[in-house]
Amino acid sequence: MDTNIGAPLKLGGRVEVLGRLAGRRRVWALEQKVELVVGMERCDNVAAFAREQEISPALLYTWRRELRYAMEAAKLPPREEPMLVPVVGGSPPSSSDSIEVEVGGAVVWIGQAVRTDLVVAIIQALQAGAS
Repeated sequence: MDTNIGAPLKLGGRVEVLGRLAGRRRVWALEQKVELVVGMERCDNVAAFAREQEISPALLYTWRRELRYAMEAAKLPPREEPMLVPVVGGSPPSSSDSIEVEVGGAVVWIGQAVRTDLVVAIIQALQAGAS
């Protein structure tokens, strides 16, 4: 009985005993993560497996998702050249603060506020595409 208010104490439903490493942040090697994810895939009860390994089930699912993303990314062929997308614009700007440059059949209007390195990159890309 609780002596402060005179009401009986209620016992909690489930009691969980924390493992020896509970509360400590651990660092996992990639090999350990892969081994645990493979073990998780082989078991029927992920929660029980996680308790045996003293790890959160959510962390196992996170590692599985990251492993899946890494495997999908590894299948993609590497890009050797930057990808350029053709840009089709409307009418030229009405402002007199821009100049018109034609390179290799393409017309580019360059405004006063545009960064110089961006203009140089665009012109170089157009010249490379024209040759």
